[in-house]
Formats: sequence, C-alpha cells, structure tokens
Amino acid sequence: MDKLTRPKNLKIGDTISIIAPSGVLKDYDEYMDKSISLMESWGLNVVLGSNIYDRYGHFSSTDANREKDFQNAIDDNKIKAIWCARGGYGTMRIIDKINYDNLLKHPKWVIGYSDITAIHNDIHNLGVESLHGVMSKSLEDISVDDESIKILKDIIFGKGDLHYVIESNKYNITGEASGKLVGGNLTLLQSLLQSKSSIDTTNKIIFIEEVGEYLYHIDRMLHSLKRADYFNKCSGLIVGDFTDIRKNETEFGKNLHEIINEIVKEYNFPVIYGFPAGHGQKNFPLIFGRNVEINVSKNKSEIRFSN
Repeated sequence: MDKLTRPKNLKIGDTISIIAPSGVLKDYDEYMDKSISLMESWGLNVVLGSNIYDRYGHFSSTDANREKDFQNAIDDNKIKAIWCARGGYGTMRIIDKINYDNLLKHPKWVIGYSDITAIHNDIHNLGVESLHGVMSKSLEDISVDDESIKILKDIIFGKGDLHYVIESNKYNITGEASGKLVGGNLTLLQSLLQSKSSIDTTNKIIFIEEVGEYLYHIDRMLHSLKRADYFNKCSGLIVGDFTDIRKNETEFGKNLHEIINEIVKEYNFPVIYGFPAGHGQKNFPLIFGRNVEINVSKNKSEIRFSN
C-alpha cells in the first residue's frame, strides 16, 4: 500500500504557527493564552497569524486576510507546523486560493478538525498526511493534561506507535480492514462532493463526526455520500462523536446507529461506533492519509496506524 508524504517530526526549538482560517475568536484570552503556553512548554516557538484577532462578522477576519495568514504559514520555511485556532465556518471560502506548492516541497503538519475538514481533504488529494485533532479553542473545555493533548504531542514529535483500543458497541459491524484513513466532519464531506476537494474513498477507511444536526439531516447527508459512491468501494467506517443532536417535532423513527447501519447494510465492511473524536469531551487525534488497520470484534475495536 503506497504511503503519503509524512511531515517531519517536530523538535525542540521549532516554530508552530496558530492561524484562524474559519470562525471568529470570541472571548479568546484564556484559551489562546493556554494554547501559547502549552506549545511553549513543549519547547516550541509560537507565531500567530497576523489577522487572527480581527473579527469580521462571523469570521476571524476577511477572506483575503485569512487566506494570507494560511498562505504565509505554508510558505514560511521556519514554520514547521500549523495549528488551527478553531473551526466554525469559513475555510470553504478561501481554499481555492491557497497555493500548496511549498507544502509539497516542505511538508508540515496541519492540525485541526470540524471546518478544517476542507483543508484536510485538499492536503490528502495532494498526497500529504495531516492531523485531525484538538484546536486552540478546545482548551476552553479540556485540561492541557488531557489524553488527547498528550497523544497529539507524541504524534508531532514522532514518539511511539499510535494504536487505539476502545470498548465494543452493540451496533458495531465486526470484521477486519485496512486502508488509508480519510474523512472528517460529515457536513463538510457532503458539501465538498463534486468538487476538486472531494476524496476518492476507494480502499480507504472513512471517519465521520458531526455536531448540532437533526437526525433527518444526518440521514440526508449520508444518502448524499452514498449516491456519490462514497461507501461503494471503501474498506471500513469509523464513527466518531455525533454530539448535541437536535430534536425535531416529528420523531425520525431511528437512532443514529440505525440510520448509519441502514445506509451501509448492502456493503461488506466493518463499522466502529463510539470512537472518541470530534466535538465530544475527548478528541483523540487521527492521522489522515496514514495507512491503518481496524479490527472490530464483539469485545473491542482496534485501530492501528502503520509506522
């Protein structure tokens, strides 16, 4: 199985840039201070995007300024990793103007989730790995000693193997599979269909997560993916956190797990439910583009990343 390009491991003294390519940063003092202090405690120098605190309506700054901050972080070879401050909405307004040439010459970790899915997709299609994981705003709700943070540090500094074992879920579909890991936020994956940012999921393991949606909307998005052959040739599915599901006046008639299993019932691949990644209390990092093996049994689910 071919490998994607891996960004170099960070080392003490390297520089990480924090940018805000999506939503506005509100009441940010505490979590941004924690983020900067955390990176500095790891021995990293921190550079902030010039326009990170601008506030432009729904967005952290204008499209042009958000694009500029991201482009500068890509093009500056002193910057070895890019950490997104938050998600929300905004990346789809700027991704078509980003030039990734220098990222291909000098690969660096791009870290984030939710709205950052649009960036992950583009980077994957270029053949470079990226990191689905906590962002600066995540530190509003979790400690710097959280396991999600510790695992993130190990990954970007290249320490140890990445291997997850979680409890089984009664809705799991058992089996074994392998493939490159792709995916992200369900809304973004569906919104990117039929664009250059959509992903070929052939022989890949798909991860999905979502927040604040109605079950009927989740069902519609999954059917959109299915109609676009997202699941037709994939090898497996990992379902992360689907948090704050909204209640409709009319009951949908199925729960989340039943909706997903109905979507994939005609295929023959394993499904893992309950992986702690997304908008929940835990957000274990996932290396998108890395080859993984999943083993789903009645007792446990395992995800093992290749070295």
